[in-house]
Amino acid sequence: MNENEMMLRKASFGKLLLNLCVPTIIIMVVMVVYNMADVFFIGKTGNPYMIAAVSLCGPFFSILSGLGTLFGSGGCTAISLALGRNDHKVIRHITSLCFYGALLIGLLFAGIVLPNLKNVVLLIGAEETTLDYTMDYLRVIAFGAPVVMFTNVFMNLVRSDGAAKVSMIANGLGTITNIVLDPIFILVLGGGVTGAALATVIGNTVSAVYLLWYVIKKCPDDSLRLSDIRFRKEIVLPVFTLGLPLAFGTILMSVSQMIANHMMIQYGSIAVAAQGVAGRVAMLISMVAMGICMGMQPAVSYNYAAGEETRLRMIIRNTGITTVVAGSVLSAFCFVFRSEVLRFFIDNQEILSLGKLMLTAAVLVGPVYGLYQLGTTYLQATGKAGYATTASLLNKGLLFLPVLFLLHELLGMHGIIYASAVTDAFSIVAVYGLCILADRKEKEYALAGGE
Repeated sequence: MNENEMMLRKASFGKLLLNLCVPTIIIMVVMVVYNMADVFFIGKTGNPYMIAAVSLCGPFFSILSGLGTLFGSGGCTAISLALGRNDHKVIRHITSLCFYGALLIGLLFAGIVLPNLKNVVLLIGAEETTLDYTMDYLRVIAFGAPVVMFTNVFMNLVRSDGAAKVSMIANGLGTITNIVLDPIFILVLGGGVTGAALATVIGNTVSAVYLLWYVIKKCPDDSLRLSDIRFRKEIVLPVFTLGLPLAFGTILMSVSQMIANHMMIQYGSIAVAAQGVAGRVAMLISMVAMGICMGMQPAVSYNYAAGEETRLRMIIRNTGITTVVAGSVLSAFCFVFRSEVLRFFIDNQEILSLGKLMLTAAVLVGPVYGLYQLGTTYLQATGKAGYATTASLLNKGLLFLPVLFLLHELLGMHGIIYASAVTDAFSIVAVYGLCILADRKEKEYALAGGE
């Protein structure tokens, strides 16, 4: 049993938090900074239509992340469960499958988007003032899709045995590269949104090179060989079923955001720009909650597979408390300093006025949002893939879209603004109902002798 495995089995919650969650939280905060960097430097051009264009493209970048989550989160959970069973032989087959799956999906994404670029950006709500900017940004992101996919997948996979610091370093290298290149490409060279997209893709490339080096040099159980792919049920099924919950959730969230952007565009490009800026600020709360829960996922999976029920309950309880404390502090900060935070990105009075309202709505459920993430993570980490998928689909589409259309019909633009908060509140209740139901079914199955 190596040092990382010993930590998953024996370490105190504080040590798990420090070694697993803190690096993952930093990764998530860095991802927020990544997302904010483009908006910040584009905001310095004083062109709100460029900000609107980046906001319209945001869901497509999220779709790539979601597709990466299919292999990254699924592979990470499958490897953690294999480690808990002391089954090291299967890991090389999982990593090989995830590597080539990521590259294939990245190529397919580029192959679909690039030939249909204008139709795609019109579909997501671009209009005369934002059309060219949106096409310029999305074109570069699509070309870089295979690299973005690889980075997303392996930043998750290397966490499977508790090596979260490696993901943190990879993410940090990419973000620093992006932040350094953004002002050069956007402001000095006048590249605008094209420069912003190039900086993002190059940042991902730097992260990918570091991860590739780490996997080849430091992970003897991992494999990037095509010959190690096995399409056996025991290899493919765990990766896909365990990765689908977060992947479906992220992709459906992206589609829902596209629909919301398309509805918001009728109130003008300024409204879309304000929504984009406020959404990136509020992302800090959700990403920190996700970082805490994703960071603790290997410990949950390992102890569940190892049959350490008392330790598992302790980890879940303390993780929930941690998410509520962190969510409350961040929500209070975003609300109290909302004017200053929004002005940091762009000093446009129309955007500031709308952005304050949008940010207020976004932090309403912030203190307890982490409980939703914890419930979904628990279902996924313990192999209850069907329940975890249902939880993700409820929050990201099955609940959100009806709420969005209903509130928009009743309240107009304000309905779009408050739809996410209302959906999150319902989703927290729903996910814990699913956790109780899943545990009850598991106990009934065990009592029946697994028949």
